[in-house]
Order: sequence, then structure tokens, then C-alpha cells
Amino acid sequence: MAEKLWQKDYKLDPVVERFTIGNDYIIDMNLIKYDITASIIHAKMLLKMGYIAQDEFEKLKGTLEELLVLVEQKKFQVKEQDEDCHTAIENYLTQKLGDIGKKIHTARSRNDQVLTALRLLYKDELGQIEKLIDELRKAIGRFSKKYGQVKFAGFTHTRKAMPTDFRTWAMALNDALKDDLRILRTVRQLVDQSPLGTGAGYGVPIQIDRKFTAKQLGFGKVQENPIYTQLSRGKFEYLLLHCLSQISYDLNRFASDMILFSLKDIGYLILPKELCTGSSIMPHKLNPDVLELVRAYHSRNLSRMVECATNTLNLITGYHRDLQLLKETVIGSFQDTKDILRVMKVVFEKIQVNKKACSESLTDEVLATHRVYELVNQGVPFRDAYRRIAQQLGGDEK
Repeated sequence: MAEKLWQKDYKLDPVVERFTIGNDYIIDMNLIKYDITASIIHAKMLLKMGYIAQDEFEKLKGTLEELLVLVEQKKFQVKEQDEDCHTAIENYLTQKLGDIGKKIHTARSRNDQVLTALRLLYKDELGQIEKLIDELRKAIGRFSKKYGQVKFAGFTHTRKAMPTDFRTWAMALNDALKDDLRILRTVRQLVDQSPLGTGAGYGVPIQIDRKFTAKQLGFGKVQENPIYTQLSRGKFEYLLLHCLSQISYDLNRFASDMILFSLKDIGYLILPKELCTGSSIMPHKLNPDVLELVRAYHSRNLSRMVECATNTLNLITGYHRDLQLLKETVIGSFQDTKDILRVMKVVFEKIQVNKKACSESLTDEVLATHRVYELVNQGVPFRDAYRRIAQQLGGDEK
């Protein structure tokens, strides 16, 4: 039976044990490779500080690298009795190396251990999302180049308003994503601080080299204050989820546009069959399910952000087990955001513009504001020009 890192001389009630473990052992398969990497660097620091010998470090490093290969080959799983990946790693080392394996937790707590693994994961995930945004923006650019000159009637209040074109429409999303990248890079800079060495939030009572481990792990800086390091868990996650919700917010708006614009009664856009699903009862249906799900994923991102904000509400200084639940929340939002970025790239690559329907949408009332400004250019005061055109169109202006 695997021992827990906090194991003492009593047996935990099995219902309580199952409840406190939750899905952690499953979720931690997302973290384990980062925890192994951080453990290798931590062992390297222990060697540097003289807490372990060179041969002990080599054995720890070799066994951790062996475990990493097993994880990558999907031949190792964190078991429920392990509780989490930190316990699974230490148990593996102890089973393989005996007393040497027991030394890996020197100058470390599960608190700074999980924070370190999470920060490494966050940095990787944000890097992947940045690449996916770049790929989507390129697809938007290609769409704009192909259809950008096509004009159509834009809407306000879901009523025809003024002419626009598909370059202006598509590049609005491009510009929104550019701003999202700015938010993403700001959040990434905050996340890029090493928490390793802060222990359970109050430091460790022996000398360690935090700058060494931070540099070795590729962090931009050390997060100095150990109490704030623990307080930032939840805060940084909230900022991450806010960043992801900004991305899904923009995709949500344009997914709604595409659903409306591809409605046959409007017909600006054509959704090819390969982007649509069908009805189990109505043979004629081609449904924009992909775009509806993009909208729904944004709603889920928002709900997770609220979950994160309320999870840490009113907690006093220090670690609380409440934070365990945030791992699944954030990892899920990363996955959903990557999925909708990928699928919207496919949509932009395959969606088509119906030039005839766009041209037919440019009816007299859509050009009304342009006619007002034609009069303005002739010296007519704007308000008089506005009222004159309104009267011509049968409006109620007097």
C-alpha cells in the first residue's frame, strides 16, 4: 500500500479519504511531468547546498528521468491510494532507492511543489494558446484577403444599419485577438515567478538557493514573499481564467455573427456541409452546431472564472484545501480555449461569402447616412440633412 506524504500513526476514515482525494489523482496526470522536472532541479539544488551527495543526486536524477519516460509512454499512472502526483513520485523513488528516495522532500512542501508544477504547466499552456491565436489570425487574414472587398449591410439593434465589408468585419476579430495576446503576455509575466522554496507559505528553516532553482526551471524571477506566494494561488488562476474568457468572449461574438449571417433569410455567409451537423427527425436540417458550441464554451469559461473567484473568497492567510479544486477548473478552461481556437481556424478556412446576397442587402435605407453626408459636403447643416433624408425615407422626423 502506498504511503501518503503526511502519513502518521493513524488510519483515515475511508469516506473522508475518498472525499479529500477527489479527482486529484486523475487531474495530476496533467502535472506529473512538470513535477518530475522540478524534482530533478530541486535535487540538483540539494546537491549544491550539500544536503545530498553526488552519487545520491545521480541516482535520484536517473530514477526521475526513468519515471518521466514511463509517464510519456503512458506506462505510469497516479493511483487513487497515492492521492496525488507528488506522493506517487516520492513513493516511486523510495521503492527504487530506499532511504535516498526519502531525501527528495528535504526543504520542500507539497504547497510549493504543486505551485511550481502548476506554474510550469501554465507557462506551457499559455505558449500553446499564443501559437493557436497566431494561427487563427493568419486564417482570418486569408479570409479577409479572399472576401475583404465584399460589402454588406451591417447591423445595429439587429436591424440594418450601414454598409461595411468583410475586411472590416474579419479584421475586427483580428484586432480583438491582438489585444487578447497583450492580456495573455501580461498574465504570463505574472505566472513566470518561481514559488519553489517557499514551503507551506512560511519558508523553510534551512538554507536553500531559490535563485538557482528559478533559473534552472526557466522562471523569469523568484517570487520572494512566501506568504504572498501562497496568497497568489487563486489570484493568478483568476487572472488566467479572465484572460481565457476574453479570448472566448471574442470568439463567442463572431460565432453569433456567423450563425446570423448564414441564416438563409440573410445569407451573407455559406456554411459548407462539412461544418454542419444534421437533425435526427428533420431531413432538411444543416445545423451550425460548431458555432453554437463555441458560444457555450465561452459560458463555461465564465462560470469557471466565477468559481475561481468564489473559491478563495474569505480565506485567511495560508494554504487551504479549497485550492485543490482549482486545478481541474483551470486545466479544463485551457483545454476548451485551445479547442475553440482550433475549430474557429477551420471555420475561417472553409466558410464562404455569398456575394449576391451581400449586394442585395445594400438597400436604400442602408445608404441613408451616406446620403446625409453628401448633403453635409454641399454645405447643409448635419441636423437639417439628417431630417431631410429621414423624410425622404418616410421617417417620422418633422
